[in-house]
Amino acid sequence: MNKYAQATLIATKLIENNQASTPLEAWNIATTETCGEGTWAQKKGCPKNAFLGLCEAGLVKGISKGIYTERSNSQKNKGYAIKAVELLRENPELAEDLKVLWETVMDGKVMSHNYQMDVVVSLWKHGLICE
Repeated sequence: MNKYAQATLIATKLIENNQASTPLEAWNIATTETCGEGTWAQKKGCPKNAFLGLCEAGLVKGISKGIYTERSNSQKNKGYAIKAVELLRENPELAEDLKVLWETVMDGKVMSHNYQMDVVVSLWKHGLICE
């Protein structure tokens, strides 16, 4: 499990245990722990916005639907994450291959993923996606 998958689970637990009041606060605490405070890895927007986007859409168990993303460009990562959840609901086996899941999300558009699928699959495999 990579650092963003770990951060996703830590952030979700922080909210569940009332140790963070918002998904953004939880993400910042979790990535400080997994990546190091102020590092490039902690500041990376793609996994963060995938997590915040799923929270915003009400797809993460224990986190109320709301407005959590910070910028308009975060909407792309939110969209990728939501589409990945939809695809996993149709074909759960996609959780076993992040590359194939990403390629399916991108529907033919060639672009490398930046850990968004790690966030989604981490939540998926731990039963933290709302039904």
